[in-house]
Amino acid sequence: MIAPPPPRASAVVDPRIGDLGPALLALEDGTVFPGVAFGAPVAAGGDLVVNTSQTGYQEVCTDPSYAGQVVVMTYPLIGNYGRLIDDDQSTRPWLRALVVANATAAVLDDARQLAALLRDAGIPAIAGVDTRALARHLRANGSLRGIVMAPGEVDPAPAVKAARAVPRWEDQDFVGEVSPPAMTEFGSVEDGGPLIGIVDLGLKSNIVRAMRHRGARVRVFPHTAASSDVLAADVDGVILSPGPGDPARLGAQVELARAIIADGRPLLGICLGHQIVGRAAGADTRRLRFGHHGANHPVHDVDLGLVQVTAQNHEVQVVGDSLPSRSGFHVSQVNLNDRSVEGLRHREKPIETVQYHPEGSPGPLDALAVFDRFVDAARGRPIA
Repeated sequence: MIAPPPPRASAVVDPRIGDLGPALLALEDGTVFPGVAFGAPVAAGGDLVVNTSQTGYQEVCTDPSYAGQVVVMTYPLIGNYGRLIDDDQSTRPWLRALVVANATAAVLDDARQLAALLRDAGIPAIAGVDTRALARHLRANGSLRGIVMAPGEVDPAPAVKAARAVPRWEDQDFVGEVSPPAMTEFGSVEDGGPLIGIVDLGLKSNIVRAMRHRGARVRVFPHTAASSDVLAADVDGVILSPGPGDPARLGAQVELARAIIADGRPLLGICLGHQIVGRAAGADTRRLRFGHHGANHPVHDVDLGLVQVTAQNHEVQVVGDSLPSRSGFHVSQVNLNDRSVEGLRHREKPIETVQYHPEGSPGPLDALAVFDRFVDAARGRPIA
């Protein structure tokens, strides 16, 4: 097994960033891609996911939903507009490694460079990979584990062996890794507005911003929160947040969702939260062949009769045919690319779920009305 020669460093990594030498991306099926290292000088691996967004690389890197994954960006210029720290979606990057075609630089300040963010967090990155060829390979073969080797480790045989030793995605507890240990609050009683409880399964900061923008106060709970806390008398509505990993591992959170459904309070499930509500309603979940990751997925809201372009990042779908009719839920939205389930609504209670990200970051903002409907429902809750 011989890897092709790596690309010329200066051709794929902006000299203002500085490269760390040749490196390899190895896949568990034996495929090897040479490149040039520009992140942290370490090796790391996980399941490969392809993101098709043209912008938003810093939001992708700081999105907890990517915990444990190697992210492949198909847009050829990554880093080309720097980094605005206020747009980070959490306090640190969560992906295992980043794969790009060209690592570019728009600014000289290290604090505003994507490479600096990755290096400070100990996350490797590799440039010079034909990311579109890699995307086609994953589309043909399904999800694969891969590893970005440390700079200078360019022997293909041990690299492929290391890729095959990467733990399976299904076997890891990513929510426990990204969820905070304690409750936090945003806003005060003096601010007025409804109080929204968010169960943090891998929360993006833009969801909190969306609630605050609509005049709501926010109480963020860790994923281990008891239903008695989440359903405290002063909580007007609950959000089950996005997050990483397989909902089949989250039995306690499914039970929490059942308690919220039975309570009848306004409930919004987003991405992983949607899947948890689906399981709480009695539906099955199943892993997609290669997931949905990007900012350009069309979704048909069959209830409202409109189509929205959405941002998505998930590996798992709710199986629509498995949703019991007695649950009170129905499939409200579907993906126009593959007809997978994109949303559920309860026929009688103020409960809605979406598989996509209404907060964008990165991506379109077509679906902001999801938040409007939820906050309106929370404002209308009878005073306990």
